[in-house]
Amino acid sequence: MFAVSDSIGETAELVIRAAMVQFNSEKVEIRRIPYVTDNEYVEDIIEEAKNTANCAIVCTIILPEVRQYLLNLAKQSNIPIVDLMGPMMDAFSRITEIKPHLQPGLVHRIDEDYFKKMEAIEFAVQYDDGKDPRGLSRADVILIGVSRTSKTPLAMFLAHKRLKVANLRLVPEVAPPEELFKLPPRTIIGLTISPEKLLDIRQERLRALGLSSEATYAQRTRIMDEIEYADKIMEKIGCPKIDVSNKAVEEIATSILEIMKKGEQ
Repeated sequence: MFAVSDSIGETAELVIRAAMVQFNSEKVEIRRIPYVTDNEYVEDIIEEAKNTANCAIVCTIILPEVRQYLLNLAKQSNIPIVDLMGPMMDAFSRITEIKPHLQPGLVHRIDEDYFKKMEAIEFAVQYDDGKDPRGLSRADVILIGVSRTSKTPLAMFLAHKRLKVANLRLVPEVAPPEELFKLPPRTIIGLTISPEKLLDIRQERLRALGLSSEATYAQRTRIMDEIEYADKIMEKIGCPKIDVSNKAVEEIATSILEIMKKGEQ
């Protein structure tokens, strides 16, 4: 299935996938072809389709001349084609008596803010809890701290503010990636917490999981070792620190945004 568009082709691909579900078919290959804005490109697509067995085209092309040229060539070459946008825009024109703007990708420009948010959320998920150190250099902000200092909730909250956030748990047994010490300290936020608060949080976490609160994870000596280790790492980096002991995620996020704003001045 060729998803052909004069924008990014996302709508065509989504419709193809919606149809695929009705056939319980996982053997369909979707080939997205974006930014088709001239007839020469259309000719290349038709040639590729002619040399592909059992194929069809689904198009979301706004430009009338390019869309019609694609429809004509597909028909001449006996290639099945579904035009998603043409009939829809014709219907809108008839009932509203308004001419369309005929600007490819307009919906994505309108929703650019939405896509930035989605990209930031995907980034936060991908680089959560130090899963991939390569994300550190691409992040707008990096959150570091011991376990249960709200790193993941903060990353997701800030992602909704269109910030790409990576977070990294600090534990004495695992050295932080070298990339962390090569980045500007202003891009890193150290999250600290009082031992008493952390002890309460971890014991409650173990109870919620049905585990014994006597586990090493929630022992005071272990907590003190982790906090001491994390403090040393933060001092070595020279990054700003925020005490999250008795603060809501929203309050901590506001402090992070203020620190970032000062760093940009």
